[in-house]
Formats: sequence, C-alpha cells, structure tokens
Amino acid sequence: MDKFGMHSQTEQLHARHIGTGNADTTKHQWLTNQHRDTLAHYVSDDSLATYISIAEGESAARTKFNMLQRMRQPCGPPPAQAAED
Repeated sequence: MDKFGMHSQTEQLHARHIGTGNADTTKHQWLTNQHRDTLAHYVSDDSLATYISIAEGESAARTKFNMLQRMRQPCGPPPAQAAED
C-alpha cells in the first residue's frame, strides 16, 4: 500500500469514528473520549450495569445515573491552555 492510500484510509476512519482522534487531538481529549465510550458501554449493557451496581451496593438505576453524571467530565476539567504571545 502506498503512502497516499494509507492517508486516505486514515481520513475515512477519522470521518467515520470521531473518537479515534487526529494529529491535533490532545491527550486529555483522547482520554476523555475513551472514558466516555467506556461509560456509555456500561450504561447500555444491562447485565454489566447490574454487575457494577451489585459491586457498588447501589440500585441499577442509581448506578446508571452516576455513570451518566460522570460522562460530563470523566477526566476532570481540561488543562489550562498556555498563553501565546
């Protein structure tokens, strides 16, 4: 495969799956996407959410609610941008 073909496939991948990132994606953005994807999977899978709720000693609905709340800022607030002169 030539370099142009690889670049084209990479662009298609990024267009189809936004969470895959690109050269401008920061570490914080990438980690936030990964955590949100993980939490979304936990919320959508009823048996996994039930398992987690038993481990936490909470109801399944409360566990799902807490996970949805954590999706706002799963890795904390974004780091401050360095001021450019």
